[in-house]
Amino acid sequence: MQASRIASRALAAAGAAGTAVLALSVPAFAHVSVQPEGAAAKGGYAVVDFKVPNERDNASTTKVEVDFPADHPLASVMTQPVAGWNVQVTKTKLAKPLTMHGEKIDEAVTRVIWTTADGKGIQPGYFQKFPLSLGALPENTDQLVFKALQTYSDKEVVRWIEVPQAGQDEPENPAPVLQLSAAADDHHGTAEDASDKAATTAAADSGSGSHDTDTTARVLAVAGIAVGVAGVAYGVLAGRRRTA
Repeated sequence: MQASRIASRALAAAGAAGTAVLALSVPAFAHVSVQPEGAAAKGGYAVVDFKVPNERDNASTTKVEVDFPADHPLASVMTQPVAGWNVQVTKTKLAKPLTMHGEKIDEAVTRVIWTTADGKGIQPGYFQKFPLSLGALPENTDQLVFKALQTYSDKEVVRWIEVPQAGQDEPENPAPVLQLSAAADDHHGTAEDASDKAATTAAADSGSGSHDTDTTARVLAVAGIAVGVAGVAYGVLAGRRRTA
């Protein structure tokens, strides 16, 4: 009876563990996202990738539309060719012009559309990255929210437009959000600081090496003198023994 109870408990525990493993092994719900290649610092420029996964088993993604935030317009948006895709960039006049490198910019990119050029698109089980160069990034916000539309070959359109809220669960169709890091230091200043630091480190290493060399020389000199004194003493003692 006792053995039977132990066996039953063991089976129950094994079943629970198996269920937990299955639950953990279920992949997270994929969605359209945006990530920088490196840093996306406020006030600077960045290359970002819009990652688009195909979530259907019987259709391919044939069109991707990305709308840019109207409250933080970007004056410079450059596309990179993506094999098998055509790209279209839409610009809109700004109600309030931007100043960039001393020049006023009265229009900004508001939408970028990628459409499959060969009809294949993003096949089931695959994803595609769409890179863009953006700038100058705003300095008065910690993030940029983009809204995306994903069109499948069966005409289904998935709208990734729900803005995630802090402290709340992720929405079913979250919009891509680009997190911005703190503004980077001036490039020249950073280079000078790095150069000064390298010079200081080199000087410190040089001084340390010189100090170590002097110490080693002194130790060897003392050891030599000690050996010499020992030799002389041995010679004197040996001479006395022979005389005796």
